[in-house]
Amino acid sequence: MLPESPDPFYYLANFERALASLDARCADLFDEAEQRFVQGFGALPRGSRALFVRMLMRKGPNFRASKLDYAEIGCPRAAAAPLVDADWLDSAPVLAFDALAALVTKTELQALSARLLSNAAVPGARATRATRAETLEALQAAAPEARGWSAWFPDSSDTVFHLAASALCERLRLMFFGNLRQDWSEFVLADLGVYRYEPVPLDSASRAFRQRADIDAWLALRDCRETFDLAPDAASAVTAVGAALDTLDMLAPHTQSNDWLRSRHDRVRHAAGQAAERLGEPALAWRAYVDCGHPESRYRRVRVLEQLGRHDDAFALAQAIAGAPANEEEAQRATRTIARLARRRTATSTRQETAATGAIEASNAPTFASAELTLPATCAGLRVEEAARRTLECADAPVFYVENTLINGLFGLLCWPALFAALPGAFFHPFQRGPADLHAADFVQRRAGLFATCLAELESGTYRATIEQRFGEKHGIQSPYVAWPALDAALLTLALDCFPAAHLRLWFERLLREPAANRSGLPDLVRFWPHERRYELIEVKGPGDRLQDNQRRWLAYCAAHGLPVTVLQVRWAAQTSANAASMP
Repeated sequence: MLPESPDPFYYLANFERALASLDARCADLFDEAEQRFVQGFGALPRGSRALFVRMLMRKGPNFRASKLDYAEIGCPRAAAAPLVDADWLDSAPVLAFDALAALVTKTELQALSARLLSNAAVPGARATRATRAETLEALQAAAPEARGWSAWFPDSSDTVFHLAASALCERLRLMFFGNLRQDWSEFVLADLGVYRYEPVPLDSASRAFRQRADIDAWLALRDCRETFDLAPDAASAVTAVGAALDTLDMLAPHTQSNDWLRSRHDRVRHAAGQAAERLGEPALAWRAYVDCGHPESRYRRVRVLEQLGRHDDAFALAQAIAGAPANEEEAQRATRTIARLARRRTATSTRQETAATGAIEASNAPTFASAELTLPATCAGLRVEEAARRTLECADAPVFYVENTLINGLFGLLCWPALFAALPGAFFHPFQRGPADLHAADFVQRRAGLFATCLAELESGTYRATIEQRFGEKHGIQSPYVAWPALDAALLTLALDCFPAAHLRLWFERLLREPAANRSGLPDLVRFWPHERRYELIEVKGPGDRLQDNQRRWLAYCAAHGLPVTVLQVRWAAQTSANAASMP
């Protein structure tokens, strides 16, 4: 449970801080209603403002006065009156049955059933024994008309309030955060120290939306995604994907000038293509992918061309991708596809094409080392990674399960100033785990000088002191690269003792090629020999487990640069009659 704040109105203070920030940075984006709210909210009595924020932070938009019991506010009806006068709260909403059902108890539902249905649907003694679900079903079947609370329950002294400004505040929340995943509780969690964030200076340029139309476009993109994600059946989903693509085509000119918004546009378009593929609609998928800037869409066009029976076109596009891949993942997929398509092509395929395919396959063949290990029965019940770690570890060579945490963490600590640079379009509010443009194609380019300065410490030898200092100063602050629970002082010291600076540079340079994609796929274990100041990275694969594509790319990269990495194929003692050779 979270500790209580000494200020009973802490939530109101946080909300008003957000409004002040919005007024300072986004006033030109407000419509008339939003401007009136931001400028007029502070003039209301404190109890009224507090009640509004309490309701805003709860699941609504309808609330019973009897449930709004807050000691610091007092009588909810008195506090609500100024909100009603301002039209931000409705004290007599018309409630459809679904809205009503969310507010009442089982006993109240049974009383309502007895009055409206005379127990026709739930006869006899069963009326009082019926479950809530049964009573709801019976009332719903009668399709009662919408009405006010007092009409539903004439004898009730309660009141229902409807938060009429909820949609307005949702837009304000979107302007503040640049998303609707986060809410006003972020202030509370930060104040209580549950989450800590790197302070980044914010000014009028530090916002997600440049003009009012950007907000409308973001919401339209959200609605597009929901139309096919929430479709009740396949036929509806096909129609929804088509309608979404119509809307996306219409929105394209409006999102083109905002890189962050255009990236979101491409993500929705790519998702529509994936949905069309799942639905067995390749022509619809082609329409989605053909004008999409999502990094995976170009390769998906190859697969869709195959589905459409256009194998020659698919082969040609795969070759074009392999010749000029946008990233390592695209190159890997294109190479695999070329080999498969080449086998299907007719005898008219030229020897030149076949030779080119063979050369591409050979150049991408993994060359990393492999070994086998038999795990003892005493480790049964453990995950294979932990069982392998315990089996390999000895006093002179500790082994740690690090997977994607250690190398990423060292990178995040050394390059902290570059990752949290206050560049336009990077930080919109004080509660960001990392820059908003982390997935953007120009993320590294925009910070090239900053990253170069950070990596230069690997040459000067100052990197160790910098990393250790930041480990202490920044500990616990949210970061897209540093997983604090997985990184302690002892592990950090071993890593800095045993990882040569040249190896750190190689890893960090690959992370910078694709900062988002290359954060995953790193080997599971690291084994250190502290007295010899050396290490080994180990990818553990259990029986029947296969390497993932991103793992293959990291392994091949390490092997190509002479970094010590091994794929360890493990089997349990009970599964083999002869002991496999253990790793040296």
